[in-house]
Amino acid sequence: RRANPLESDDLPGKLADCQSEDPSESELFIVEGDSAGGSAKSGRDRRFQAILPLRGKILNVEKAGLNKALKNAEVRAMVAAIGAGIGGKDQEEAHFNLEDLRYHKIIIMTDADVDGSHIRTLLLTFFYRYMRPIIEQGYLYVAQPPLYGLRVGKSKQVEYLFDDEALKKALASIGDKPYEIQRFKGLGEMNAEQLWETTMDPARRVLKKVDMKDASYAAQIFDDLMGSDVQPRREFIEENARFAQIEV
Repeated sequence: RRANPLESDDLPGKLADCQSEDPSESELFIVEGDSAGGSAKSGRDRRFQAILPLRGKILNVEKAGLNKALKNAEVRAMVAAIGAGIGGKDQEEAHFNLEDLRYHKIIIMTDADVDGSHIRTLLLTFFYRYMRPIIEQGYLYVAQPPLYGLRVGKSKQVEYLFDDEALKKALASIGDKPYEIQRFKGLGEMNAEQLWETTMDPARRVLKKVDMKDASYAAQIFDDLMGSDVQPRREFIEENARFAQIEV
């Protein structure tokens, strides 16, 4: 087990690590919640897939300094699991060493809803501000879990669909056949087998690689909406309120 750049050498207790010690083949899934984390731990390929469940939303690092960030339990867990240390907001503090990275695929896996999007943005902001070399080297990804499972007739085969448009097309193609739709409100609603089939299996999953443009945009949006300056937030609301979709 490689040395941790934080004060302790211990990996976080909630981390279900993989068996491989080769970073080039190892993957770390950062998962929203203990429920989804449990399914992910059961469904993973433990040879090369590690699971780190986070409890709730991590600290808003856009407002926090490095010292405050490292006092946050979820941030410390991520830093310890990833193993390469942590840099300053502008990467000026040399406490990050890419050679110590324990995984060459770090995958953010959150629910496909508003809360999941918020957590994903928080995590993207964290990586952009404090672990930017991971993004620059192409090691950060976002998992794409499906929104729907469609079963037609008496078939045991389930077709997984990732957005509303895909569902409309699928329903239009089946004609008058009876069908059953399962709406996945969160990762925790999937059992281990479903999560593996749809989101974790390298042969079938859809991953989005995060680039600097993605992370920079996420950080800017988060700064506008959650930063200390009120004016950008007011302008954003005035310009975009009419596009809001309220879930009841």
